[in-house]
Amino acid sequence: MRTGRQSPCKLRRRLDLVGRRLPGVIDTVAERYVRLGLLLGRQVEGVVDAYVGPPELAAAVEAAPPLEPRALVAEAETLLDELDEGWLRDQVRGVRTYAGILAGESLSFADEAEGCYGVRPAFTDEAVFAAAHERLEELLPGSGPLAERREHWKNSMLVPADRLEQTTAAVIDEARAQTLALVDLPDGEGVVLELVNDEPWLAYNYYLGNLRGRVAVNLDLPMSAIELLHLAIHETYPGHQAERSVKEHLLVTGQGMLEESLVLVPTPQSLITEGIAELAPHVLLDGDAGATFADVLAESGIDFDLGHALAVERAAEPCRWAEVNAALMLHEEHKSEAEVQEYLQRWGLMSPDLAAHLIRFMNDRTSRTYVMTYPAGHELCSTFVSGDLDRFRRLLTRQVRVGELLDAASESR
Repeated sequence: MRTGRQSPCKLRRRLDLVGRRLPGVIDTVAERYVRLGLLLGRQVEGVVDAYVGPPELAAAVEAAPPLEPRALVAEAETLLDELDEGWLRDQVRGVRTYAGILAGESLSFADEAEGCYGVRPAFTDEAVFAAAHERLEELLPGSGPLAERREHWKNSMLVPADRLEQTTAAVIDEARAQTLALVDLPDGEGVVLELVNDEPWLAYNYYLGNLRGRVAVNLDLPMSAIELLHLAIHETYPGHQAERSVKEHLLVTGQGMLEESLVLVPTPQSLITEGIAELAPHVLLDGDAGATFADVLAESGIDFDLGHALAVERAAEPCRWAEVNAALMLHEEHKSEAEVQEYLQRWGLMSPDLAAHLIRFMNDRTSRTYVMTYPAGHELCSTFVSGDLDRFRRLLTRQVRVGELLDAASESR
């Protein structure tokens, strides 16, 4: 397995590129941002989602004494004073917010989320969920409580545990082949797959650098065919793996954008990343090519109606905002976990096990506010792309600010 550590030759080439593109003080600002992000990562495990920059910089941060959160706040504020409006300033604002939380600042859930991701969460009217439920009543077979019918429907197309790895690998291979028609994936890019247990997430792409990713799939909960398709595409192609490898190739190595070598969880970068990954299954599955994925699953002995499954998933999409409501209830209204779980089961149509799993995610120190990146990121990226694959390619290949997505959303209203 290849790692993120680079040869001295490649490192010198990358630093030369950075020097040409970012001369003088701007180069210093980019390096200071990366160092600040790496120092933040020493405070809380998991804050640094990926780092593909010069190993010497990471080694120097690791060797130095850790900075107290208040010192990180001061450094972030100094950087903010030096930066004009732009992608990098957005990132530093997220770092400043999160470092402030670690330093003991008392922020509401909504203030923390807005400071980190650039979008303020608000309580979604339950009439939105009720309308989605009405549509699902028409689509889901059987009678009785809607959540039970949805769960029974998912259970009718479960992927057998002994076929999960093989089937996921086959879906990833097909997704990669179809993504090549959307964007040029760099030579040497690829992923390895592993199965894990006892994690707060359902799947995760550990981006290793040098264009490689390690995709972990959690076996704690059973997985339906449509869930497997969504997760595999979300984590790989044209989701996380495609975005990270393409941006490493084009922006970090190709253009020397040192700031793109770091992926930080509590920043606007994450909202856009999750938006891309949530949109990715629609890009591949909604068209004629979606039938190929149904054939892949059929070869593993899983027979299901992909068109109907996609219609159910589209109808249920507004219910993702119930997760944000639940987080607001948990962290701002201080509702009990039992009340929040009941809410998720009612309005989010979740099984008790999945609702409990999500509450664990909401209580995790690094993902308390992260829950909003999925529905907000998806909605903003979907509106921005609006069926235009050139715009989707732009998301995969360039730095895009959350503000640009918000502007596009305003224009579409």
